[in-house]
Amino acid sequence: MTSELAAPLTTGSGADPRVAVVVITHQRREELLLALSRLRRLPEQPHVVVVDNGSTDGTADAVRTEHPWVELIASPTNLGAVGRNLGVARVDTPYVAFCDDDTWWEPGSLRTAADTLDAHPRLAVLTARILVEPGSTEDPIVAELRDSPVVGADWLPGPALGSFLAGASVLRREAFDEVGGFSERLWLGGEEELMAGDLASAGWELCYLPGLTVHHQASTARDPHKRRADGIRNTLWTTWLRRPVRPALRRTGHLLRTVPRDRVTARGLLAAVRGLPWVLRERRVLPPHAEARFAALEHAQRSSTARRYVS
Repeated sequence: MTSELAAPLTTGSGADPRVAVVVITHQRREELLLALSRLRRLPEQPHVVVVDNGSTDGTADAVRTEHPWVELIASPTNLGAVGRNLGVARVDTPYVAFCDDDTWWEPGSLRTAADTLDAHPRLAVLTARILVEPGSTEDPIVAELRDSPVVGADWLPGPALGSFLAGASVLRREAFDEVGGFSERLWLGGEEELMAGDLASAGWELCYLPGLTVHHQASTARDPHKRRADGIRNTLWTTWLRRPVRPALRRTGHLLRTVPRDRVTARGLLAAVRGLPWVLRERRVLPPHAEARFAALEHAQRSSTARRYVS
């Protein structure tokens, strides 16, 4: 890592105190250090909070040594997405941009997000265009965001969304706090959908804004089988926590017909069944206006090539 890369770059209108960045990481020291160098160079110069989810590869010590400007939360255990809740609790900005250890924000995007959220006080989430690196090609999910069938308020600055991608989104902290952040039950994997439903239930809007850009160079340091099993489990839990019975049955049936028939799927399904008692106990069906958003996404979810449970 060169000193030039790590040095802050001040351009445009200077630092923007309206947006902080929260990064969660686990066992990806070198990728995180590079991501932090890129965040350090943003013209907005955001306050950055890193939540290290129990890494044993020296991540926390490396951050303290190479990026002392970062606020570090070193959790002894892997909290998954709940680590973001801890990060948000440490900031006092009205807006929070989430960033993974293998993603980075385009210079100027955080300022654009803050300007947009300032102008639309009932807008809770802005999701960015995602460019896959190397090559800067659009992620396949971008077309689905751009062509979202969800109907939102007529004042939205971009297509309304039914859910969002945390690592590519800027959130209004007030809305995040109102719905309680990310669920401890879901841990990690599709955890955004439950929050999106709760935000919509509370009258908040979500949208895609192509003027924001996030770069994503997918890490190879991941467990795709665990990710798939947790994703299957969380989809079923979220579905039965919030959807009416008929839509929940439809989505469950489609998932069972389309997931691979292997041990990974079996592990995810078993975990979902084991959670059934608490799911039924905490079940709270979405109000009609929020359910309409999920109903509008059913066809896109069935035909999507970017949302398949494979590993």
